Amino acid sequence: MKQLLLDVLPAQAPSLENYVPGPNAEALAALRALPSGRAVYLWGPAASGRTHLLRAMVADASDAIYLDNDAPIKTFQAVADGDAGHALLRRVAIDDLHAMDDARQACVFALYNRWRESAATEHALSLVVAGDRAPHQMQLREDLRTRLGWDLVFRLDALSDADKMAALGRQAASRGMQLAPDVLNWVITHFDRDMRRLSALVDALDRYSLAAKRPITVPLLRAMLAEQPEPSNPDFSPPTLS
Repeated sequence: MKQLLLDVLPAQAPSLENYVPGPNAEALAALRALPSGRAVYLWGPAASGRTHLLRAMVADASDAIYLDNDAPIKTFQAVADGDAGHALLRRVAIDDLHAMDDARQACVFALYNRWRESAATEHALSLVVAGDRAPHQMQLREDLRTRLGWDLVFRLDALSDADKMAALGRQAASRGMQLAPDVLNWVITHFDRDMRRLSALVDALDRYSLAAKRPITVPLLRAMLAEQPEPSNPDFSPPTLS
């Protein structure tokens, strides 16, 4: 049975399909339909799904790239200038713009210029940028700040506990499971609140319940998590079994 737990905690790779929109359905729809030559600025608090959406927009695409504050400045410069292997990019995702230093801000400014100049050409690219606040509130160089509002702008809101519980209930129902309210309440109260991790937990709970031939209850959930081996993921935060 423990073998079933080896993949309890790893989250699913971000995709537009496994993003739970909650109040952010309009932004999700715009990203699904985003053509080359358009730009989107997403802003919202932590846990609103900014990074999930940006990574989803470049997933499994050879002509797309994701950049955040940890990306080397040389990569930023090459993307902004369209150098060498970056000339054929058709989508660029820039995350956590609010955290970037002056050099990276300068590259993003140049990238916006490249995006606008190429918008009506065969080399048009789509640009998706995210920060933690509205464009007019961003503490950035002025010429970059104004560019954030050049095209589409969406505010992202964090999911409420009710949104998360409803999403987990739908996921369980799609697997033929029934999660009682007390199970959902326990998960939301005690476990990591990242939706991808919560979804992975529901999948694992289904397998564990079938292997144990026991109905899904809070005691079964606690037993499953108690048997979870030490994860190799340094970002893992264990649940509180209280």
